[in-house]
Amino acid sequence: MRPCIPALSVAVLSLLVATTPPVQADEIREQLDLAIELYEEGDLAGSITELQYAIGEIQGRLGSAYAETFPPAPAGWTAEEPSQEASAAFFGGGTMVSRAYREDNGSGSMNAQLMIDNPMIQGMAALFSNPAIISANPNMKRVRLGRENAILDFDQAAGRGEVTFMTGGGRAMLKVEGSGLASGDILVETLEAWDRKGLEDVAGL
Repeated sequence: MRPCIPALSVAVLSLLVATTPPVQADEIREQLDLAIELYEEGDLAGSITELQYAIGEIQGRLGSAYAETFPPAPAGWTAEEPSQEASAAFFGGGTMVSRAYREDNGSGSMNAQLMIDNPMIQGMAALFSNPAIISANPNMKRVRLGRENAILDFDQAAGRGEVTFMTGGGRAMLKVEGSGLASGDILVETLEAWDRKGLEDVAGL
């Protein structure tokens, strides 16, 4: 017997097809069309499989769009191509994209990371809402980015640390971490060069 399929679910699938951007989206549309066909035929498992493939494709393209917002290499540094991290699924989902930077004539290295729509981000929110945590750590200090705050945690003796910025009401976390550095200034400089407006537009923050 064919399972009873709510009309609302079919409408949701149809909406996904209708709202998928047409540019470079033929494969995604085919997967969504097939998901609807399988759903209407009663093959729920097959429909879910096609939807999962489509979601994976969309997440990959979204990750590529996020990557375009990453900061360029500072003067005297070389940047690698951004990469989307598959490990995001093991940390609660969402999207993680990173980019590595190497100092041209030194031992310095940095890694910029974007984490978005991941439950782990909420755990970092405490740092930004509790100044006492920052004041209790001699390596931490607040850094102003316009009217917003980032947190720099840098161990001068070890020459390593990170700067973290939250945006989108806690949906996104931008981090630049590094080692072999003379100071944390280069971390802040790199974070400041991030195209945050472009990120907000892509992510709908």
